[in-house]
Amino acid sequence: MAIRILLADDHQMLRDGLRAILEKETDFEVVAEATQGAEALQLAEKLKPDVVVMDISMPELNGIEAAKKLRARDAKVKVLALSMHTERRFVAEMLSAGASGYLLKGSAGAELVQAIRTVMNGRTYLCPLVAGTVADDFARGVSTDGSARSILTPRELQIVQLLVEGKSTKEIAFDLEVSAKTIESHRARIFEKLGFSGIAELTKYALREGITSLDF
Repeated sequence: MAIRILLADDHQMLRDGLRAILEKETDFEVVAEATQGAEALQLAEKLKPDVVVMDISMPELNGIEAAKKLRARDAKVKVLALSMHTERRFVAEMLSAGASGYLLKGSAGAELVQAIRTVMNGRTYLCPLVAGTVADDFARGVSTDGSARSILTPRELQIVQLLVEGKSTKEIAFDLEVSAKTIESHRARIFEKLGFSGIAELTKYALREGITSLDF
């Protein structure tokens, strides 16, 4: 069954470029395009896409508010944020609104296919620029009741970095040359220590609580 995609961006040229890339994939189907946030909501309610590629800055209703409303109406739909903004606060707000991923417009074409496949597999996708900075920021410590280094072991910190980068349990196990079961055990301990239940929550925490400023 094809993955049904809705493109929501107010720039025709960008939508045309993204559509051309997506239509090369035999299992992708672009079901509609929207130029405004409110229009995206209407089309999503009518067409029930699997993924909405959502620009943050759109007329009538911005992408953050549109994502909140969209996810409130349909918890199954995946939202991929598309933006020119690299500031950490925009990434955090979109993830908090329910987005499953964040792409920068400058590199969206090359990454979009991978991002869609990642979120459809139930994982969070952050473009490499954002993911790498988030991972580095988290590894340097977070400002809560104690730093990440005081809460997590060096191995757990290493696994957190890989999780935030969007890697699966099997991929982390391969990178660290251990069994998937070992990674699952570490992952369970990390979530227990931090009080989280999923990767998206961990990623939002890393974005929100980094103690050093991010310079993109």
